[in-house]
Parts: sequence; C-alpha cells; structure tokens
Amino acid sequence: MKKFALILIIIMSLAVSKNAIAQGTIVDVAVGNKDFSTLVTALKAADLVGALQAEGPFTVFAPTNDAFAKIEANVLASLLELKNQKALANILAYHVMPGKIVATDVVSALEKGNGTVKLTALNGQVLTVVQKDGKIFLKDSNDNYSEIVATDVMGSNGVIHVIDTVVMPN
Repeated sequence: MKKFALILIIIMSLAVSKNAIAQGTIVDVAVGNKDFSTLVTALKAADLVGALQAEGPFTVFAPTNDAFAKIEANVLASLLELKNQKALANILAYHVMPGKIVATDVVSALEKGNGTVKLTALNGQVLTVVQKDGKIFLKDSNDNYSEIVATDVMGSNGVIHVIDTVVMPN
C-alpha cells in the first residue's frame, strides 16, 4: 500500500511539474488559445513575438478575436500590412504593461485610487483602469472603454487579462 501511495505521489508530482513547464510564455499561452488567433496574427505582423517571449515580466491586456472583430475589416487588414507594422506595434504595445499585475493588485490599486488607477503601457501612453457597475474596464486615451472579462491567465513571463475591445492609443 505504501508503494502504491508513493508511486501515485510521484506520478502526480510529474503531472503537475509537466503542466507548469508546458505553460510557456504569454505568447505560448496566446498561441494555445483559439480565442487569441487574431492577436497572435497581429503580434507576428508587428514583429513583437520575440519581445513578448522575453523574460519580462509583462502584463498583457489581450483582446479576443471578437474584440478585433469590432474593428472595421478593411482597417484591420490594413494594419496587418507590412507598411503599417510600426502603427500596429504601437497599438499592441499599448496593451502591455511592464511588470506582473494580477487581479488582486488591480483591485487594491482601485480601492486606493477611489475607483481609478493609471497604468503606463510599453508605448509610453497611459491607460486608465476604472471600476463601474461592479465591473472593471480599461479606458483608453480616446475615452473608449474595454471590459476586462477574464483575469490572471498566467504565463512563465507574466500574466494575461482578457479584454472585449481593442484599446487605441493616440
């Protein structure tokens, strides 16, 4: 019986450590989720995959495919063209913060900031996190809102929070 318990513990330990290793970077997590296929396509087009596979840590507010679908199809297609790589990189960098900011950090900051907190993205521009109607939103520099619909999707080099609208910098 003791042998069986020991073998079971070893097998479970290996399974847990395999999952921890298999988790990969935030890019790997995005690649492994079909809801982020447009984001992955955009990261490749903007030549940002390597940057987001770096050590980090990063916090990524990741738009879903449905979020990208809110952008006019011809505008999105244009952004994915090589000639617009710099503009696309700027938009995507607006979704990335240096450091690992988990949901509890955001909630604590909102409490200290009376319902708002400002975050500086990798492109140097500011996103405002606001709490209203029991939900948490990002407010971009154009006063557009994106709801944070899922939090704390962990990668080896940071965390992803899922948003329902692409935020746009100035």
